[in-house]
Amino acid sequence: MSDETPEPKADTPTAPPPGTGSATQPGANKQPPLSIGGQYVKDLSFENPRAPASLIQSGQDQPNVAIAVNVAVQNVKDKLSEVVLALRGEAKRGDETLFLAEVHYAGLFTIGEVPKEYVAPLLYIEAPRLLFPYARAIISDCVRDGGFPPLMVQPIDFVALYQQRVAQQQGKEQASAGSAAGAPATTESGAALT
Repeated sequence: MSDETPEPKADTPTAPPPGTGSATQPGANKQPPLSIGGQYVKDLSFENPRAPASLIQSGQDQPNVAIAVNVAVQNVKDKLSEVVLALRGEAKRGDETLFLAEVHYAGLFTIGEVPKEYVAPLLYIEAPRLLFPYARAIISDCVRDGGFPPLMVQPIDFVALYQQRVAQQQGKEQASAGSAAGAPATTESGAALT
């Protein structure tokens, strides 16, 4: 008696692993809601304006590092869009800039068969979420290669960024509707134009 399980014979059909799908299963030919066709660095910049002095004075106070994030979407054709995630890190000690690092990391995304109201969240939330680890690694390595400790960008809440974008867009639409109705036009700071 053996503890080994018998191997299936070559002519015995076996079921595909769970979740791999089969052409005979319903919905097997369905396109995913979002697929990535490529990703690339669109722009990369690193400035170290005070080198080598900034590297020699590394024992001073910790620098203040500001991170800026932006997501831009451009329709390329039909259901293909380019999504660009921009990360910008600037370190200052007082008024002096120690370094400025910026990457625009992009991906080409195809939208599957989804309702129209899901397209913007897919492109502004899910697509940058897929690009973020790569952009974070690039900017971290860039800062490290510039002679500083790696810049560790914390995870980003792309849902909150998308909600801010929608709120700003709605505010602009309301402002333009108000000015069209006879209200005085205002500048971005809110001052009335005369």
